[in-house]
Amino acid sequence: MTSGKLLVQRVLPIAILVLAVVAVPVMILAPGGVQRLDNLEKEKRSSDAEVTRLTEQIRQLRAQVKRVKDDPAAVEQVARDELGLVRQTEIVFQFKQ
Repeated sequence: MTSGKLLVQRVLPIAILVLAVVAVPVMILAPGGVQRLDNLEKEKRSSDAEVTRLTEQIRQLRAQVKRVKDDPAAVEQVARDELGLVRQTEIVFQFKQ
């Protein structure tokens, strides 16, 4: 074997290991290391909570759409509540507040 090949096979892995042993603790203990990791974990928890909330909201909206498609009484309720519609036979009284 040539001395260059021997150097690469034996010394290079040891040098990389020594560099990693020194660099990893420095990066972890640096001001942005652990604090940044904590901030990212908080952001992930917040994002997970938002995803859960939005998933529940989507489920509720899908159930409402299904009710409106299948139930005429639900259509009437939506028309009354959201659009302010009344039947022709009904009389509307408006009171000042």
